Amino acid sequence: MSFSLIDTHVHLDELPNPNEAILEAKKNGVGGIVAVGMDWKSNERILALSEENPDFVFPALGYHPEAVTVSGIKENLSFLRTHLDEAVALGEVGLDYKISVPRELQDWVFKDLLELALEKDKPIIIHCRRSHAQAYELIRKHELKKVVFHWYSGPADILKELLLDGYFISATPALVYSSAHREAVAAAPLKQILIETDSPVVYQGETSTPALVLRTLKELSRIKKIDIEEAAIKTTQNARIFFNLS
Repeated sequence: MSFSLIDTHVHLDELPNPNEAILEAKKNGVGGIVAVGMDWKSNERILALSEENPDFVFPALGYHPEAVTVSGIKENLSFLRTHLDEAVALGEVGLDYKISVPRELQDWVFKDLLELALEKDKPIIIHCRRSHAQAYELIRKHELKKVVFHWYSGPADILKELLLDGYFISATPALVYSSAHREAVAAAPLKQILIETDSPVVYQGETSTPALVLRTLKELSRIKKIDIEEAAIKTTQNARIFFNLS
């Protein structure tokens, strides 16, 4: 394989054997992984994995809406404020209106996180299940510059607006079976697309690892009707620019 890919969204600390997954990824043409955090414990592990794998594992520290609790907010925000300078991005953060965490609590935490991203001048990785309009509105209000809407499968009108604002979306292996995800990726310019696996998410019975990002790439090249090598070069360039990777 003559190209090197970057999996821009991996829950590396949740894989049963992160080092084995890293070796497998390298053998399958992956040249880098952006490892995302869920809470302070997850973030700690990701920072350790990035130290063990310099120039391959790039840490993104986050506070996922599923992890938000009243008792944990202070500790998680304090950790992020202390350590975000060590990361390439803030993420995974956002809103999820499918889960039981109260919306008001999610909104409050998300606003604080957006302000932190602004203060630290960090790109932000957004989770927005059933909350695309609300997340997009808050991001616009905070005038954030570098934003990727992870695994975008939302409304076409919001997609059109966020793309006009210069924001990114990411493509996952769900392109194989999700019509909403395929339609979003088909509508977005290649220059605003990142590729990922969201490992260890299960796709049609298969637990993903970063090596599966090649499947995302192949499906993206098919949808865009371009050569796979061109898709690889462009999406890797996108990732390096977005996350300011050397």
